[in-house]
Amino acid sequence: MTSSTNVTKAMVNQFMERLAKQDAEGLGELFADEIDWNVPGSEELPWTGRRSRREHVPVYFRTMWKAFVAGQTTALPGAVVVDGDDAVILGTFSHTVVSTGKRFETPVALHLTISDGKIVRMHLYEDTHTVSQAFQA
Repeated sequence: MTSSTNVTKAMVNQFMERLAKQDAEGLGELFADEIDWNVPGSEELPWTGRRSRREHVPVYFRTMWKAFVAGQTTALPGAVVVDGDDAVILGTFSHTVVSTGKRFETPVALHLTISDGKIVRMHLYEDTHTVSQAFQA
C-alpha cells in the first residue's frame, strides 16, 4: 500500500468521524485553502452548488444541518474505495426536513481527493430529485 493511499484512508476516517459528530469547524480544518467542491442541487436547497474556499465548508454543513430535524439524520457508510489520492465513499443518507416534516432516504457517492494531507476535492452525488421533493409542501 502506498503512502498516499494511507494518507487518503486516514483523511477519510477523520472526515467520517467529524461528519458523524456534526463538527462543521473540524470538517473545515480537513480542507485545503482552495478546493473543488460540488454538490449538485437547486436554488431551493441553499447549501448545494459549488464552493472554492476552505471557509465555505463549515457554512455548507451548518446551513444544511439546520434544514433537517436534529437527531433524525442517519449517514450509513457502505464501501470505501481508495486509490492513491482519491477515495469514493458509498452510502445512504436519511433525513427529516424541518419545514415539511417529510423523511427521505437517498443513496450517495462522495468523491474526495487528497493532496498534501488536505482535501482538495469533494463531489457529492445523490438523488437530488428525492431531496428536492422532500422540501416541497
